[in-house]
Amino acid sequence: MRLVLLGPPGAGKGTQSARLVAKYAIPQLSTGDMLRAAVEARTPIGLEAKEIMDRGALVPDAVVVGIIGQRIKEKDAANGFILDGFPRTVAQAQALDDLLIREGLKLDAVIELSVDENALLARMQNRVDETRARGGDVRADDNPQAFKTRLDAYRTQTAPVSHYYAGKGELKQVDGMAPVDAVSVAIEEALTR
Repeated sequence: MRLVLLGPPGAGKGTQSARLVAKYAIPQLSTGDMLRAAVEARTPIGLEAKEIMDRGALVPDAVVVGIIGQRIKEKDAANGFILDGFPRTVAQAQALDDLLIREGLKLDAVIELSVDENALLARMQNRVDETRARGGDVRADDNPQAFKTRLDAYRTQTAPVSHYYAGKGELKQVDGMAPVDAVSVAIEEALTR
């Protein structure tokens, strides 16, 4: 199972990825985690990424795709993987397509968790309020303004990825506002369509 999960911050991608990882025994691939691992392992592409990050620059798509290309060849990804948070742009989606073609692979599904942004903002605010009420620590970026900024970035940069995959007939949408278990069932149904 090779799967891309799309959706804005707070849509439940992490929750659903964890369930899919458990069900299919495939890894969830996080580009951030992969970049850090490549840097730590001092692979040639990791060293290139480190030099770029040390300058404070964004790691270019070619480097990120190269790291993904290395990662999907690892043993635990032999039966598939879940990409959550990648691709973030249409250029990255096209580069991923090219990579998969070179490797003789294809995506089994691209699933988008569709959500109501206003409801997401309210959900995030409730989560922050509950964390504070329990005396827990709230992340610096867990506030309505930072969350709105993340949603705006998603809308301008990543939402076009949905249109890209829809144009190829590969996008399957699931109601991400449904209860967690219902979203899981809907994803399973989308995977069997």
